[in-house]
Amino acid sequence: MPDPMRPPVSHHRQPTSLRADPSRPRASLRSAVVWEVLKDALDGRVKATGRDALDVLDTGGGSGNFAVPVARLGHRVTVVDPSPNALFALERRAAEAGVADRVQGVQGDVHGLFDVVERGGYDVVVCHGVLEYLDDPADGVRNVVAALRAEGVLSLLAAGLGGAVLARALAGHFTEARQALGDPNGRWGEGDPVPHRFTAAQLTALAEGAGLRVAAVHGVRVFSDLVPGVLVDTEPGALEALFRLEAAAAEDPAFHSVATQLHVLGETRAADEV
Repeated sequence: MPDPMRPPVSHHRQPTSLRADPSRPRASLRSAVVWEVLKDALDGRVKATGRDALDVLDTGGGSGNFAVPVARLGHRVTVVDPSPNALFALERRAAEAGVADRVQGVQGDVHGLFDVVERGGYDVVVCHGVLEYLDDPADGVRNVVAALRAEGVLSLLAAGLGGAVLARALAGHFTEARQALGDPNGRWGEGDPVPHRFTAAQLTALAEGAGLRVAAVHGVRVFSDLVPGVLVDTEPGALEALFRLEAAAAEDPAFHSVATQLHVLGETRAADEV
């Protein structure tokens, strides 16, 4: 996946150029909106704390698609992942980026999180693409929230139900689309590789149930997974135009129900709010 630092600024500002990896433009699109939201959240915590370097925990962070760019901003990042191969790739990637001293990889998972990291020790926690694979997503969210300091931010990204239903239907698999729509976990059949999918309301409820105040909800990959690849790859200006469309739709609740992924930005509540 291309470095998520490279895409243009979010829809809160006027983007200029996408500057994506020309060999993998669609992968760049898939991380762009989330990266901009995460970067803004990091900037907000820097201003609030008065510290230039934050302590960031990336659960399930793999080879560092987000961790390495976060470290490039000057922050200290701990990546917890169950895969030794992913952690080896993370180490190599961090070294190549010149941030090996700010990135630490630890083998572990969300359910056993505090066997390997400190409880309440992080300003920001990133939990992307993890909840889908947990037997108890609510317990997983409670764990990652418990890793936050008294005032912290959680970036939570998970598979969206509506996007899967739409994708199956557009592929002509109407029975599978209906199955996913009615299944409690949003699965379209026995061959579905994703154990859980979520609606925006479900993901928001998980965050709030763990004691967070939900600051923002975003639909991710609303259009990019549906647009023919040949159009994005070859049509002049199509990539940047598609990013602008994704960015504009990301915060609109009307599009959350068809997004491939859903992103929730949560904040720990002050004592007087609880």
